[in-house]
Amino acid sequence: MSDTTQVSAHISLGVKERMERYARKTGITRARLIEQALSHHLLALEELPADVIVPARLVLSHKSAECVLEAIHQPHPPTEAMRQLFDDR
Repeated sequence: MSDTTQVSAHISLGVKERMERYARKTGITRARLIEQALSHHLLALEELPADVIVPARLVLSHKSAECVLEAIHQPHPPTEAMRQLFDDR
């Protein structure tokens, strides 16, 4: 008796293309790639605190999206703590 099962999922065409390109490049099967990715993701969700997990997709309100765009186009100057953190001297 086999210890595997088949699952089905809908994924975006972009993710499918990236998966197939990676599988061709490395020779790994798509099934193995999916199993490894899901296993790593589940392990991270189980082992890491929820507040350090960054979701792959964020949904913003219209107001939040405007704030993000403003921050991109007019970023705040770095704080002294940030300058010290990124100072490579």
